Amino acid sequence: MSENLRNDVAPDTVQVDLTPDGIEVEYSDGRSVFYHGVPRKAEGAVTSAPGKDVHILVTDPTETEGVLVYVNDRSTHDDILRDSGVGRVIVDRGETESIFPGVEATNRGYRTEVRADPETAMGRVFVFVEDEMGEASFEIVAPGEGGGEDEGGRDDTPTIGGEEET
Repeated sequence: MSENLRNDVAPDTVQVDLTPDGIEVEYSDGRSVFYHGVPRKAEGAVTSAPGKDVHILVTDPTETEGVLVYVNDRSTHDDILRDSGVGRVIVDRGETESIFPGVEATNRGYRTEVRADPETAMGRVFVFVEDEMGEASFEIVAPGEGGGEDEGGRDDTPTIGGEEET
């Protein structure tokens, strides 16, 4: 039974490449992952749909390095995370954890809410929400910087899932 339990793992610095087609993250072990598409801007927070994997990337001011953290990931072995430089935080139901200065994750039952203040984080804050059916990416920006880029014309906190998935 204890095999399925996972621990928090501190992230290392990973290389980041912001491209017109998406965001590439190069892990410490040389492998890389590509998050497709230009992230939608979300003012202050993003909430995932139930059962989605949530990854948070916070870049440094140069936007070439950052830290990547998986929230409530229970399938990736601790050693794999340590080798790759990816961190993990386990957030108990109803609790809020600081991921990075200015970035918090809250477990809202089966949903994860990520709140961020990019000024405090001193970099850009990206949230990737995915499962085997698809992925969505967001950049959390300060209030007033959302620019109305949400295709639905809404300026509320995006909730990922249902008809909003692409």
